[in-house]
Amino acid sequence: MKRRLVMVLILAAGMSLAALSSVAQTTEPQSRKSLPMEDLRAFAEIFGRIKQDYVEPVDDHELLDYAIRGMLSGLDPHSAYLNPEEFRELKVGTSGEFGGLGIEVGMENGFIKVISPIDDTPAQRAGVKAGDLIIRLDGNPVKGMNLNEAVKLMRGKPGAELLLTIVRDGEDKPLEITVVRDVIKVASVKSRMLEEGFGYLRISHFQSRTNEDMLKAISKLKRKSGGRLKGLVLDLRNNPGGVLNGAVAVSDAFLTEGLIVYTQGRQENSRLNFTATPDDSIAGAPIVVLVNGGSASASEIVAGALQDHKRAVIMGDQTFGKGSVQTIVPVNQNAAVKLTTARYFTPSGRSIQAEGIVPDIKLSDVKVTAVEGSDALRLKEADLSGHLENGNGDGKPGKKKTGKSGEDGASKGILAQEDYQLSEALNLLKGLHILNNRG
Repeated sequence: MKRRLVMVLILAAGMSLAALSSVAQTTEPQSRKSLPMEDLRAFAEIFGRIKQDYVEPVDDHELLDYAIRGMLSGLDPHSAYLNPEEFRELKVGTSGEFGGLGIEVGMENGFIKVISPIDDTPAQRAGVKAGDLIIRLDGNPVKGMNLNEAVKLMRGKPGAELLLTIVRDGEDKPLEITVVRDVIKVASVKSRMLEEGFGYLRISHFQSRTNEDMLKAISKLKRKSGGRLKGLVLDLRNNPGGVLNGAVAVSDAFLTEGLIVYTQGRQENSRLNFTATPDDSIAGAPIVVLVNGGSASASEIVAGALQDHKRAVIMGDQTFGKGSVQTIVPVNQNAAVKLTTARYFTPSGRSIQAEGIVPDIKLSDVKVTAVEGSDALRLKEADLSGHLENGNGDGKPGKKKTGKSGEDGASKGILAQEDYQLSEALNLLKGLHILNNRG
């Protein structure tokens, strides 16, 4: 009798959901199908069997919570059920301050995959890298956990340690990395001058304030360059994404017209077009955008828009390929659902999903070291005894030119050793600036 009552309640709930669905899905009246009653009966039977025979008593609310989480996690890696605590954490994360390790994660084959460590966070400082697979947390296997459970374990009091067991490509055995939890305060925009006239912007995460902070940084760079930049490196490496409007606004800052991104979903309100306004914040100066496998979602929108409009050269490795839109749908006052409702498309109609952005110039992140003593044996004309004077100007020997240093104090040679991709981006910017100013 009890099992039959459970079945009746679930079937009634299912029919109520069907009624709500019929109101919401008015755009597809012909394709709507009736509820699969046999499957619902099987669900009710299993629910009743668990209630009756499971080794320990299980609360109805807890069991239904598991069912909802399983239903959503089976759709794709990004759809999820959010309880009140998880919903609050999501909102805090987009505002720029939250607790934890400082990594953007997803699920892959039952393990936690690091999409990207966030700049200046405990995870990055400890050596966690994009692409790492976390298989244990403090010795506990993550296989069988859902993403929300794993994230909850990774969060904790600031100062508390967490031991990550990581599988990494190129390593023969799992690595053990200890990370000290901290309050994560993400400064999403950093900037500096690389050389005179050539600026550098690093966006680590897209937040609600990212565009405002970026425009302030650009104004500062322009003032240091006498009012106008010769070129800009926009660094989106290991940027896991974030707020869509932030990505649209950043793209708009460098475009003067046309489509930035559009979304396509089943519902009318999931089909959106975002277009550029006339102003270009750096007045057409050349841009090189750096990306890699940790560049995902919103950062792929920016790279795709600037690439399609031929406004920037994209350099680095192919991006992550997260081209889906998640919508937060409140279920009641205490819960919400993060549901994938659409796909992103670049202005030319390319889907980002599971493909990403292919750079215009593929450039792996390699380590460069200086070759000592290579110039010591090389002679030049000026070194030869009795060489003719130059003959230009007053005939006095010119001063040797040296590479200028950026604000970080690194000469061009040292920059290549510290960040080869950035050094190559700067070289490309210089070439573009020279070409643009000829003729």
